[in-house]
Amino acid sequence: MRVVERGKRAVTKNTTREPAGETPREGILSARGIAALTESGGIRPANPYAPDQIQPASLDLRLGARAFRVRTSFLPGSRRSVSDCVRDFSFHAIDLREGAVLETGCVYIAELQETLALPPDLSAGANPKSSTGRIDVFTRVITDHATAFDQVEAGYAGPLYAEISPRTFPVLVRTGSRLSQIRFRRGEVRLREAELAELHARTPLVTAASPSFQGGVAVSVDLAGFDGLIGYRAKRHTGLVDVDAPGRHRTADFWEPLPADGSGMLILDPGQFYILASKESVVVPPDHAAEMVPFDPLVGEFRVHYAGFFDPGFGYADAGGAGARAVLEVRSRDVPFLLEDGQIVGRLVYERMAETPATLYGAGAGSNYQAQGLKLSKHFV
Repeated sequence: MRVVERGKRAVTKNTTREPAGETPREGILSARGIAALTESGGIRPANPYAPDQIQPASLDLRLGARAFRVRTSFLPGSRRSVSDCVRDFSFHAIDLREGAVLETGCVYIAELQETLALPPDLSAGANPKSSTGRIDVFTRVITDHATAFDQVEAGYAGPLYAEISPRTFPVLVRTGSRLSQIRFRRGEVRLREAELAELHARTPLVTAASPSFQGGVAVSVDLAGFDGLIGYRAKRHTGLVDVDAPGRHRTADFWEPLPADGSGMLILDPGQFYILASKESVVVPPDHAAEMVPFDPLVGEFRVHYAGFFDPGFGYADAGGAGARAVLEVRSRDVPFLLEDGQIVGRLVYERMAETPATLYGAGAGSNYQAQGLKLSKHFV
């Protein structure tokens, strides 16, 4: 391991090289690639993986034994570790082994069970899991010496941490809870506009009559309604959501349904959290992965889709996903904002896989949202 100076920035690098043999292919690592990276020491889990922890194109990250209530969100910057910042900004440590409640409006830093020792040509990006975003828990992964959230530089060797901030519902978490996921990529594999158009011609990516590919595939909001509803608005002052208890929370205790009134419009109240759905069905071909751009200031002052990863096979007919919509986690910013039916609210960027996963999304454990329409997180019934 060595430290490389880049101007004023010091970056921890892992100089271990992969075994000689076939040149690794560029692209997003599949489940097989993630398993191989673990076997070679590039990922170092504190405990053996859970059976469904490795997804088709990502790895779920598990909370460790401790979290810290901190007085501010932060990035450590080039000269500090996360532990340095926790020492400076934390109020107290929280033992997660028996479970702990994380309150709304507070910021926590949690140790993660997975540490990294990436090869020099492999980087990573993180995102909240779909179920995390749908309960309005804002979480981001941080590394030592980071100057950006959810980004892991190529060759990084060191621990991972999660910043966690529940926005609407207090949540019960524990050691082993999975709020975030991470993808590993080799090379620059994001598709450009012409490549997206070519891929769409082979495998339609959205059901729009005239799709836009500038900056990614455009996705619009459906305010016409699904079985009489256009979405849900989160209630305030609710009970706890146990993040490890799917199907154990009554929808009516946490959500207000929004009926379709025929207007095709919805005014977003500042600070309120909404679950809506895309007007288009979305498809991710087996040899690609996708990610929703979380916020685009060109389309309005709101954030859409906290949890952005779409695995290979999402919405793919042969994997049982025909007709799958993108569920949108929407929060307006400082002012009320009018959404109209069919308005573009975000864009999907696509990246090539290093190899097609053996098991696509929808065919294995943990595929809770295949063929979804307007759907709350798996916690609610």
